[in-house]
Amino acid sequence: MDKQTEFVLRAIEERDIRFVRLWFTDVLGQLKSVAIAPAELEGAFDEGIGFDGSAIQGFTRVTEADMLARPDPSTFQILPWRGEKDAVARMFCDIALPDGSPSHADPRFVLKRALESAAADGFTYYTHPEIEFYLLRERPAEGGRPVPVDDAGYFDHATLGPAHDFRRKAITMLEDMGISVEFSHHEGGPGQQEIDLRYADALSTADNIMTFRTVVKEVAVERGVWATFMPKPFRDHPGSGMHTHLSLFEGDHNAFADPSAPMGLSTVGRSFIAGLLHHAPEMSAITNQWVNSYKRLAAGGEAPTYVCWGHDNRSALVRVPMYKPHKSNSTRIELRSLDPACNPYLAFAVMLAAGMKGVREGYELPPAAEDNVWNLTDRERWAMGLRPLPGSLHQAIEAMEDSELVAETLGEHVFDFFLSNKRAEWEDYRRQVTQFELDRYLRLL
Repeated sequence: MDKQTEFVLRAIEERDIRFVRLWFTDVLGQLKSVAIAPAELEGAFDEGIGFDGSAIQGFTRVTEADMLARPDPSTFQILPWRGEKDAVARMFCDIALPDGSPSHADPRFVLKRALESAAADGFTYYTHPEIEFYLLRERPAEGGRPVPVDDAGYFDHATLGPAHDFRRKAITMLEDMGISVEFSHHEGGPGQQEIDLRYADALSTADNIMTFRTVVKEVAVERGVWATFMPKPFRDHPGSGMHTHLSLFEGDHNAFADPSAPMGLSTVGRSFIAGLLHHAPEMSAITNQWVNSYKRLAAGGEAPTYVCWGHDNRSALVRVPMYKPHKSNSTRIELRSLDPACNPYLAFAVMLAAGMKGVREGYELPPAAEDNVWNLTDRERWAMGLRPLPGSLHQAIEAMEDSELVAETLGEHVFDFFLSNKRAEWEDYRRQVTQFELDRYLRLL
């Protein structure tokens, strides 16, 4: 028994933990949970907890249903919203087959495999997400319209209303669970919030995002409001993104940093950006996986619409933040297309794979876009060679279908299920008769 496992078992006894929740995600990024008694935990570490994999989106067929959830002791944390009496803890799990081998349907395994591939080249992958979401007065009824909790805007100090002090409570809970927060503020839309997590290795960050979404929803319910990570819940207000900063390290050295190069960006950093740009369309279905995701991207503004990069240019797909002399370890790049409703394990995996493809094959970085890309004319964008990102989930699916990079990164099982699920979502969306159509055409035609 290793030291981490021993620590967890001791903590369970000393803290009088009543239940242990084992967490994992399905292929679409929805959190799954099973509670076990502390007496069952040692067996769970040794053998895993069996469950019906055919009942989980994308895991397996009915004829191959048996799967195991094996808790990762390094992810042990007590859930602060459950109180101290009859306390509840949680751990993330790795999913295994009955013979003990890892399940290729497990999104956490997909990311681990991508991290191992980068590690073989000597790189460690770090990420830092800026997570946006809306607070609503209540959970909208079916067919109802969302109502934000306030009328505040960007950086406003909103002191009144049902969401008063919401962020402080959420951040306190996150930090109680060992998740460090860097910034928080009111975002541009009414009721819209942003909380930025500190840099961490990509696997920890993906786990933290899943925890973050749960904490935010728990705090919202506790305060009588509703939190949504839907990318574009309002037509006339900004969408919610998850701009993600990322970098590669070789040991203690930031592989993106070169103080003698323009913007302090090394050859590795430039090739990594080129990889992200080259493969951006084919990985869009992963980073922006819902029909609604493309309503946000179509809105422009700070949501990227074209494949380009720029120095401190917030209209670009990839932004290189301002270089800080004597702080080379802070050199990083920012991918601005992600939204907070993605599966972070799959998204981080394809981002890493795209960037590493650029590094390994020495992709050349095209010229930077220094203008506001959204304000350019189509002719100007064409002259600059700017390609559009997919404008709908359908276009994103078509780009992904032909992608060797995404297929190899996700593995055959996840790749095939994800495409099948997204095709079904698109077909279901196409059959809808929207309120827009009824308002515009019903009396006219």
